[in-house]
Amino acid sequence: MYLNCHTYYSLRYGTIKPEQLLAIASENGVQTLALTDINNTSACLDVVRLSEKYKVKPILGVDFRNRAEQQFILIAKNNHGFKNINDYLSKFLHNHDLKIPEQPDETLDDCFMIYPFQKGKDFKLKPNEFLGIAPEDLNHLKFSKWNQFREKLVVLKTVSFQNKKGFNTHRLLRAIDNNTLLSMLPKSEEGKENDMMLPYNELCETYIEFPELISNTGKLLDNCTINFNFEINTPKNQKCLTENETSDYKLLKQLTYNGIHYRYGTDVNQKVYDRIKKELTLIKEKNFVSYFLINWKILEYARSKDYYYVGRGSGANSIIAYLLRITDVDPIELDLYFERFINLFRQNPPDFDIDFSWRDRDDITQYIFKTFKHTALIAVYNTFKFKASIRELGKVFGLPKSEMDKLTRGKYNITQLDKLSQLVIKYSTYIQGFPNYLGIHAGGILISEEPIHNYCATFMPPKGFATTQFDMVVAEDIGLYKFDILSQRGLGKIKEAVEIIDANYTTQLPIDIHDIKRFKKDERIKDLLRNAKAIGCFYVESPAMRMLLKKLQVDDYLGLVAASSIIRPGVSNSGMMRQYILRHRHPEKRQEAHPVLQSVMPETYGVMVYQEDVIKVAHIFGGLDLGESDMLRRGMSGKFRSREEFLKVKQKFFDNCAKRGEAYELVADVWRQIESFAGYAFAKGHSASYAVESYQSLFLKAYYPLEYMVATINNFGGFYSTELYVHEARMHNGKIEAPCINQSSIQTIVKGKTIILGFMFLQSFESKTIERILNDRTNNGLFKSLDDFIERVPISIEQISILIKINAFRFTEINKRELLWEAHLKISKTIVETDVTNLFKTEKISYNTPELPSTDLENAFDEIELLGFALCNPFLLLTTETTGNLRARHLSSLEGKFIVIEGYLITIKKTTTKKRQLMHFGTFLDRDGDFIDTVHFPPVSSKYPFRGKGIYKITGKVMLEFSCVNIEVSKLERLAIIEDPRYSVQSLNPTFQNKKNFRDLKILHDS
Repeated sequence: MYLNCHTYYSLRYGTIKPEQLLAIASENGVQTLALTDINNTSACLDVVRLSEKYKVKPILGVDFRNRAEQQFILIAKNNHGFKNINDYLSKFLHNHDLKIPEQPDETLDDCFMIYPFQKGKDFKLKPNEFLGIAPEDLNHLKFSKWNQFREKLVVLKTVSFQNKKGFNTHRLLRAIDNNTLLSMLPKSEEGKENDMMLPYNELCETYIEFPELISNTGKLLDNCTINFNFEINTPKNQKCLTENETSDYKLLKQLTYNGIHYRYGTDVNQKVYDRIKKELTLIKEKNFVSYFLINWKILEYARSKDYYYVGRGSGANSIIAYLLRITDVDPIELDLYFERFINLFRQNPPDFDIDFSWRDRDDITQYIFKTFKHTALIAVYNTFKFKASIRELGKVFGLPKSEMDKLTRGKYNITQLDKLSQLVIKYSTYIQGFPNYLGIHAGGILISEEPIHNYCATFMPPKGFATTQFDMVVAEDIGLYKFDILSQRGLGKIKEAVEIIDANYTTQLPIDIHDIKRFKKDERIKDLLRNAKAIGCFYVESPAMRMLLKKLQVDDYLGLVAASSIIRPGVSNSGMMRQYILRHRHPEKRQEAHPVLQSVMPETYGVMVYQEDVIKVAHIFGGLDLGESDMLRRGMSGKFRSREEFLKVKQKFFDNCAKRGEAYELVADVWRQIESFAGYAFAKGHSASYAVESYQSLFLKAYYPLEYMVATINNFGGFYSTELYVHEARMHNGKIEAPCINQSSIQTIVKGKTIILGFMFLQSFESKTIERILNDRTNNGLFKSLDDFIERVPISIEQISILIKINAFRFTEINKRELLWEAHLKISKTIVETDVTNLFKTEKISYNTPELPSTDLENAFDEIELLGFALCNPFLLLTTETTGNLRARHLSSLEGKFIVIEGYLITIKKTTTKKRQLMHFGTFLDRDGDFIDTVHFPPVSSKYPFRGKGIYKITGKVMLEFSCVNIEVSKLERLAIIEDPRYSVQSLNPTFQNKKNFRDLKILHDS
């Protein structure tokens, strides 16, 4: 009986969760309702899926509005009508300049249209159009001409909130949406306070004088039926790549056998053929053929464009994926567990995550949209987070910034807050998790057999690709499985490094970056791994990974594959990371593993490391069949709404082990380890894919460190900031120079051992200025002087000041302070752009500028301002030159001793203890440029917090574990640096000032 119901997917308007709406309907005796969110279809499929549980018949539609102003409601008679509604809504969501008209401007078949009484009372209604009469319209209706045409009238009781608190929340959301104070929110932007669901009998009582309205509404709803199949038997993805399923399978088989020579050459054993036969049979049986072929088609295009990519995910367990070049992981070599990849119980396709360079991904996406007919990106629901909600609601209530800062930091006693601040906390908690706006999934793309609008409307984000209004979980509920097309800077820097090397080493053969078999045997790469010297290398450069590599002393492929998974929270939080390291370092401890676990996982010493291990343990140790084991796989994926998958099989796992006579304590511990994997576990093939990319970057780092660091810098690094990669280049004897107008490009370049930073790294330096400089230099040669530059390049005083301050005119050998003086005299504030070429050069006026020497110290502060870091050793900027001689290389011999050492802060990792107390891990550089790793337990973190970037005096105890050194910090003090000499009257560091030549300075890590 309700034709206009909203959930909180009526963004920044509704306040009811989708399932809650059905529960309210059931409580109020409502057997049918129409979900008509405002310009949104996000909740539609979920409401249909959940409706049976609440014995409510769902009808789908959309409430079309311009902001809060209702124009009309469209309700679908059937699935075709729902598609038409989605087509029509998407027209407005794709073009934000279009306003929704008062009447639909096109015919929409299989739909009912309902106009609000005040809007539509002067319309001439078509057979499928009705006037909606709200309770407040009933008195007006008595005196209206429409009282004589009651057959065209229906009940229009809007439902947007559950209760008074919901209405208050609605007003706050509307104020946020309108960016206004709550007290200034116009009534026209609000719903009505009584837009709540009444019990069915009470609703009928409200319209008792107009029984025809009740009857008409019931008939309308009876004429509506919506059906979606949530029992997934076959995927709803595009069924065929070729003309039919038979030719698809024939093509897949042909591509598979064609790929054998590329992958194995002539050295092919029977295992390969047996695995191929097994996989092809199951892929066909499970209707996954087109899924493989579509991925192959996308990657065939990528290879034609020389795009680098890495195929990851559980699909890496497949030899078919390996032979089709979707992945670079050989499942035979790694003994990848086939049942993790695909089994008879698995309904959804194996997952391929395809990583591309961030520079190439958009073109791949464009290709997919052009090639496949029914395509869309997948949305994510960006929700209100607690701290962000405090700021939003603080603005709505008019709180000062200082008060909002206090509330977001949690530094308050709620009983001592004023009423407004208490309301901010109360409602921030309430709206936490509400959808705020729709975003785009990191890489999910749907390629559907049927039009996407059969399932939902689409919107058009700035990227320019149609995007669904539901997320990937809803998509999977109906059998629409995403293709993951992801971007990754790691691939961008590998590709760029190869290009730089090929350009700089023209006499050698081009690098085959895909020669992974060679890389696995390379001694230089083994040395980098053993000594954890992998800064800049994909997945192995973070502080945690660097320390794990030291502890494991890994130097082979399988060891790196294991390390990539051990670092994940599922293994580390369960305590099994430590067990793995112990058993790896001390072979005698491997005997401590349970015999069954040792036999199931000999390669990892009886420790569960991969998702496959969990499935093996569940199947072999726990006696679960493969279907039940697949439930665990789903539970581990982290994609689903709860961990019900675990609970369904938990009791059977314990019962089976008890029957076999296993001790309860052992079984409970094994189950605890299984549970710890939920949402965090890596498939072995996934880790192996990561390891392949790690080997590619390790090879480049081992043999071409400067070129690789330049590529890393140009692709905006990895785990660390640009500054550390500049530092790492210095550690490999690179000479770092600031941008130069005669040598620099947009990006950083390397010439021999000299690395010249690119213009793009200069703060506030405009791209159009860069373009002018490079175009003129290409056409007319190098710049000879400041005057020559000013004459040739239109530039503002602000832009040329950046170039002068960074010393980009150093080739003139004129002090930059004098150049700045000249520039201010010779350049106007505005640029006059002209295409007219001067035929005659006018003689430049020479000014006698005062002698204005700049110092090396001022240069350092200019660099910090414009690059974000100084190009000199940061220790030279201390107010007091310290005499401490202790370095990171000395610490391993000082185990258990309390020491004091100075370190330049690189990065901080925050974490919490089991008691929810905050603690930190710190990463610093010493004066020689070597790493110092620190642990800050909660009392120290609280008493001695980090105070931003800079040099710290670290006091603490040296701890040594598995050859890895840490300092357990007891005191942390940030050391003072000198006052910025550009603004100070007198320098506080005459020693630095009096250096005769900056090149003689000890630059970072050259000592």
